[in-house]
Amino acid sequence: MLFPAGTLVDVTARLLAEGMAKNLSANIVVVNRPGAGGAIGYRHVVAQKPDGHAMVWNSNSISTAFHSGQMAVDYRAFDPVARVLVESPIVVIKGDAKWHSLRDLITEGKSRPGALTVGHSGIGSHTHISSVALFNTAGVSVIDVPYAASQVVPSLLGGHVDALIQLPGALTSHTKSGAVRVLAALTTIRDPALPDVPTAKEQGIDVALEAWRGIALPKGAPKHVVAALEQAIRKTVESPEFGKAAERLGIRPAFATSAEFGAIIAKEDIELERLMRSIGLKK
Repeated sequence: MLFPAGTLVDVTARLLAEGMAKNLSANIVVVNRPGAGGAIGYRHVVAQKPDGHAMVWNSNSISTAFHSGQMAVDYRAFDPVARVLVESPIVVIKGDAKWHSLRDLITEGKSRPGALTVGHSGIGSHTHISSVALFNTAGVSVIDVPYAASQVVPSLLGGHVDALIQLPGALTSHTKSGAVRVLAALTTIRDPALPDVPTAKEQGIDVALEAWRGIALPKGAPKHVVAALEQAIRKTVESPEFGKAAERLGIRPAFATSAEFGAIIAKEDIELERLMRSIGLKK
């Protein structure tokens, strides 16, 4: 586990582990090893035997941690097992803010270059890269404001930033109460959990950077081990229990097989390397 205990990512990993344990009739223990943009967890798992006993709850950070220089190995040091879910980076403002669409926010940014403040979850995080991609594509200069994960949402609610790029799970209760308003989803299609929120592309800005999470093993895992874990993950992700929990948490189940997952990671790695190089985050 690449994130601290108690976070949404941790909660989701434990839901997955519980379902996999039932389907495999085995104990699965979640161990949290956060830090360095995920690199600490990746470095630990890649050093283990590829026998299926050490798994990593991986994400887009497999590429960002490598390209930012946090670790010496890239996604090719792991065998993909299955993608589990995707999350939609969203553009969020306070509920009483004057903007009513992403276009309104972009227009404001263009009229006052360098005046808008935009918060995210830290330098090199998926939300940071999504923010840079969005505003660079829109041709808007903003003030980039990184926060620790626990500080991101309070920064907006307290009026310290004009907008956030964040993942929906951290904002579910605030969107329901009207304390915040979602202007756009940075996805290829509308998020089923946010059906009334248009994508950035629908509003004229061609940016889509879904965050995904899945399971991988150290390189060299036996094919039958990968197949058994893949099947256990499929059964878990496609179960009604996981679906209900995902809806409550603001995440979208999105199972992909080992082969499909590997292709997704390889394609995105090229795109993230190019984007990180363009914004000075490539080491």
